[in-house]
Amino acid sequence: MRSPKDFAKSHEEQTNRILSCRHCYHLLQNFAFNQTTRMWANLANSSIRILYCCFTQRPPVPSLVSRFRALTLLEKTILNNNMSSSSSSFSSFAHSNRSGGRGRGQEMKNDRERSRGRGGGKDKIDALGRLLTRILRHMATELNLNMRNDGYVKVEDLLKLNLKTFANISLRSHTVDDIKEAVRKDNKQRFSLLVENGELLIRANQGHTVTAIESESLLKEILSADEVQVCVHGTYKRNLESILESGLKRMKRLHVHFSSGLPTDGEVISGMRRDVNILIYLDVRKALEEGMKLYISDNKVILTEGFDGVVPVKYLRR
Repeated sequence: MRSPKDFAKSHEEQTNRILSCRHCYHLLQNFAFNQTTRMWANLANSSIRILYCCFTQRPPVPSLVSRFRALTLLEKTILNNNMSSSSSSFSSFAHSNRSGGRGRGQEMKNDRERSRGRGGGKDKIDALGRLLTRILRHMATELNLNMRNDGYVKVEDLLKLNLKTFANISLRSHTVDDIKEAVRKDNKQRFSLLVENGELLIRANQGHTVTAIESESLLKEILSADEVQVCVHGTYKRNLESILESGLKRMKRLHVHFSSGLPTDGEVISGMRRDVNILIYLDVRKALEEGMKLYISDNKVILTEGFDGVVPVKYLRR
């Protein structure tokens, strides 16, 4: 007689064989779609034999679009294990590339993934640009860099820092020409260069968390709604409930970010991640009329501190 332990192991092996079979996988998936399914299955003669199956219908979920019409929902499903199919209830234009998350921590994770194992040529410059982004946006204070209130620091001071890029190259081994090349090749135009009194300075155009920055010095103020054709914030469905309840928050950054373009424009869009699946539009005219200050950066990102760091829901155009 087989022991309970042997029976459990045999059952697990058979289940794994079912799930590893392409046809079996899709059959199980179709049973589970839009309902809760409990089943036990066995493999017999290369086919599935259902021993027990129970279905319970899920209650309908109210549409968030009906609550908040200004939202454009995008959905794209990708199945792993070389079985991919997509289904969507919404118009989709999101890229499948993921960058996700917010702020410095996510930037560091992305940099490690993109620069791991690289060291020369284009990748060397790419890794340098990503390190510059983190330093100029988030690390100036802890590194004791002399940053002006408009965000500029001396390139000479940057090249003295004892840091390495994720291409494992010391910042001190880079040159002024490398810095210029990183700025030139940045497709989102994250940096500006300035020559002043014979010295080269650099800054990040937006995205700061360092408090030495003053909005009026870093950015150009928007005085009229006619200056803005599009003002849209890209985010994710997981954040939707919080936004509908509390508005858009700047989190650890100095500003809430809006893009002046859409992913459908076919161009590189600054101020928005490539994989967002929700778009929220700002009523620029109403916001300006009621005293909210809006700014635009050198790379065309629209920014605001909102009111006490929050853009209330009433300014998110319906």
